[in-house]
Amino acid sequence: MLEQERRIALITGSAKGLGKMAALALAEAGHDIVLNYMHSEREATELQRRIASMGVRCLLVQADISKTEDVKRLVHTMNERIGMADIVVNNAGPFVRERRLFADYTEEEILFLLNGNLTGVMLLDHMLLPSMRRRGWGRIIHYGFGHAGEARSWPHRAVYAAAKVGLVSFTKTLAVEEAPYGITVNMICPGDIRGDNKERRIDEVQGVKDEETPRGRPGTGEDVTRVIRFLCEEQSDFFTGNIMNVSGGLDPIRANIGNLT
Repeated sequence: MLEQERRIALITGSAKGLGKMAALALAEAGHDIVLNYMHSEREATELQRRIASMGVRCLLVQADISKTEDVKRLVHTMNERIGMADIVVNNAGPFVRERRLFADYTEEEILFLLNGNLTGVMLLDHMLLPSMRRRGWGRIIHYGFGHAGEARSWPHRAVYAAAKVGLVSFTKTLAVEEAPYGITVNMICPGDIRGDNKERRIDEVQGVKDEETPRGRPGTGEDVTRVIRFLCEEQSDFFTGNIMNVSGGLDPIRANIGNLT
């Protein structure tokens, strides 16, 4: 990549998993990287060294996206040390895997899930938009879940689902508002990619059977990051306002809706 084409990419929650894979993919594309982590300092530091060895700049910032003051500090630190992001991949987002009725959540848990998956994302985008507008270029990527765009009921996931479905509307609205400024806004909805598969490449799971996924194999981090890399290309400016399932055909809601006890 030519120096004048190099962009700065911020990936939240990027010490491990899908965020780590997104950071590596964008570094391979020649972008400078801002890594963000909440608790995983050791993994984040190791990833920072790995990315720096690829010949791009890499900044590491600890911040909890569910906390407004942390979001502000993240943006300020980034601006002071490396510059404002041209690309933001909003990977961070708390999820409670335990299936639980809405009535059983505490007030603190409700606010944590809403802030981490919706409010914090909106505030981060809001802080980055002015610099993207000035440059006439930007790429904003949100994360949802399979079929989030349909706003169906999802028993035992009420708070998480509400936050992500709200993010669907925000994604579509922001895409329309920012299109004249050369900024695209899209949402990726990964399938149920678990454990080590989040950091695996596609060729590592070829031949591995997954009975839940219609495609027949488990999803990987590379499945998701291939889409991210495409959306961040210079000529991908016509792709905006999209809610894209990267799920191998899996519907996570239908698979669990039969058991409501």
